[in-house]
Amino acid sequence: MTYQQLDAGVFALGTPASSGTWGGDASAGSASPSTSDAPHNDGRALRRLLDELGRLPGIGPKSAQRIAYHILGADAEEARRLAQAILDVKQQVHFCPVCFSYATREKCDVCEDPTRDRTRICVVSEPRDVSAIERTGAYHGLYHVLGGVISPMDKIGPEQLHVRELLARLADGEVTEVILATNPDVEGETTATYLSRTIKPLGVHVTRLASGLPVGGDLEYADEVTLGRAIEARREL
Repeated sequence: MTYQQLDAGVFALGTPASSGTWGGDASAGSASPSTSDAPHNDGRALRRLLDELGRLPGIGPKSAQRIAYHILGADAEEARRLAQAILDVKQQVHFCPVCFSYATREKCDVCEDPTRDRTRICVVSEPRDVSAIERTGAYHGLYHVLGGVISPMDKIGPEQLHVRELLARLADGEVTEVILATNPDVEGETTATYLSRTIKPLGVHVTRLASGLPVGGDLEYADEVTLGRAIEARREL
């Protein structure tokens, strides 16, 4: 379903009357704000909101409509807090100059933490991967975010990623292990292979995240590649 097909339902709310209420009588309610204070009303405020919500990943026309209705039903203070939070995150969050994860101060919390194991670096593709690994509570080293993966189809090579900065972090010899945690797809495997061949000559131990059967999974339903990797990554009990 498209936004155009939802128009009838969306605009059944009516258009803002001069009193500032939806579908209200122009003569009812409080006095209208002065012309100089009120923003220009071109009658497309709701349409613009739907269009912008629809640009977000995973948000289709119906989801955008539900969110828009929620915002319309919220009080002015709640809407202001939402708008301010979006502005704040764009103004205050930046890339950490060391690992290129997200940071709200000069460096990210992981790089600033003196208790982290500085002999290990886990290499991931995107900042969101850092959050995923941190939620496990099983890793206590540092991170390095590449900012993507090698993808010849998209004209992305090592030069477009933070590979040079990773090699610079390995130069002082403090790091003894690099854990490659890129996704187990074609681009992720290509990136991991390139990094392994580049890092190993430096005398640093390179490991790859194990991939295989999920917890609670059945062998019967596992594909050949997943089952093969599970066999290769088997461990002693």
